[in-house]
Amino acid sequence: MFASFLSVALGGAIGASLRFGLGLVIIRAWGGGFPVAIITVNVIGSFLMGLFVVLSFQRGWEGLNLFVMTGILGGFTTFSAFSLEAYTLFEKGQAGAALAYVGLSVVGSILGLVAGVLLAREVFG
Repeated sequence: MFASFLSVALGGAIGASLRFGLGLVIIRAWGGGFPVAIITVNVIGSFLMGLFVVLSFQRGWEGLNLFVMTGILGGFTTFSAFSLEAYTLFEKGQAGAALAYVGLSVVGSILGLVAGVLLAREVFG
């Protein structure tokens, strides 16, 4: 049991660090007005989740699920930050931007996951 917690913790540290680094790159490129960094991370994370979930079960990698899916990808994707950003936009009186942010994040992440699943099934059989 302790090894499972350690695996998730290590993966989470890796995922959170990757999210932070990518977020900085995106904010420097696009600016910080609209939460483009969080949308990008959520879509990429969902895509990677779709890829890994298929590979995990097809390749017998279930032993890595805690480390990769719960740890790395759980630390990388940012739906708690997503909720805060949506609320903050709404609170600032930017209801339209908040609605667009929620819609783009949710639909983009689901489409990212589906694309990852489809790609994994196509490429890895």
